[in-house]
Amino acid sequence: MRLAVDSRREFEVCDEASDGLDAIEKALALKPDLIILDLQMPRMGGIQAAHVLVESLPDVPIILFTMHKDVLHESALANTGIKAVLSKTDGIGSLFSELNRLLL
Repeated sequence: MRLAVDSRREFEVCDEASDGLDAIEKALALKPDLIILDLQMPRMGGIQAAHVLVESLPDVPIILFTMHKDVLHESALANTGIKAVLSKTDGIGSLFSELNRLLL
């Protein structure tokens, strides 16, 4: 995913995280324009990380890009700050569409 996003001139990946806690630490330090999380990550999942990030970076949109979109219920995403939930099976094109919508 990083290579695909970095290959587009209009986007720049500032960093990537190994897990949910790492994502929080890096986002707080780097203040990105947008954050992409996975649902299942070591140490802390994407929904939990989104809750923490929204408290500190409320204006930064968050995309949940996951293989497990079908197991999510809208009630689980309420008040998380997640702006879009995308299935990895939909391909990178769906991610680019959301990046364009949220950033450009």
